[in-house]
Amino acid sequence: MQQIFENKVVWIIGASSGIGEETARQMNALGSFVVLSARNIDKLKVVQSKLAHPAKSLVYALDLEDQSNFESAAKEIFTQCGSIDVLVNNGGVSQRSDASETTMATDRRIMEINYFGNIAITKAVLPYMQKQKSGHIVVISSIAGSFGFYLRSAYSASKHALKGFYESLLLEEAKNNISVTLVYPGKINTELSISALTGDGKTHGLMDHNQKTGMPVEECVAKMVKAIKRKKKEVFIGNKEIWAVYIKRFCPPLFWRIIKNQPPT
Repeated sequence: MQQIFENKVVWIIGASSGIGEETARQMNALGSFVVLSARNIDKLKVVQSKLAHPAKSLVYALDLEDQSNFESAAKEIFTQCGSIDVLVNNGGVSQRSDASETTMATDRRIMEINYFGNIAITKAVLPYMQKQKSGHIVVISSIAGSFGFYLRSAYSASKHALKGFYESLLLEEAKNNISVTLVYPGKINTELSISALTGDGKTHGLMDHNQKTGMPVEECVAKMVKAIKRKKKEVFIGNKEIWAVYIKRFCPPLFWRIIKNQPPT
């Protein structure tokens, strides 16, 4: 695996914590030059300082809600690094509120960050991958991108939208040797729930039981890196909750009986 990622340029969106931070660590340890992007430049610098090879990294501030500089950012990174081999679209925000109690402003903000911000950075990078005739786009979705769940209406909708976009893109860009991997994490031990939005747009601020007891992020990312290596089109990562995906596919009535009794947090 070391040789596959050696000296590859990997741009990670949402690299300041959780899956993004751990992806930076693991890819950098495998010899990749990692570009770390998120809103908080100070957090990114802390992540950078803990890398196995800090010299093989670059910090670049990026806000998924402000897409005005995405094209210039992609151009600058390509110019500095000489290529963009892997784009990891990990940035996003979760939700903890009933649909009936969620304002339209919050619905729109979640969609703006999770869907429009996500595809905008991909569209900014795509011309360079097309020019190279190579590239790999990794999209961190969620098990909520396979079915809806309590307190996740807008979040689940945004992840379902990513599925449609990227499944179309992988077909269109195969001719340019560009791969797409959709990653569907289940319950992973990150701080995702803490930064989730409530119905009125405020921060949830709590570590949910599902996150606290979830799969260690190191294990999740290790499985993800293997899927990237194998150029898998999709991968579901988690513990027993992943079985819900297959139960829904093959026995929908059983799925609905099970899922309605699952705790939302």
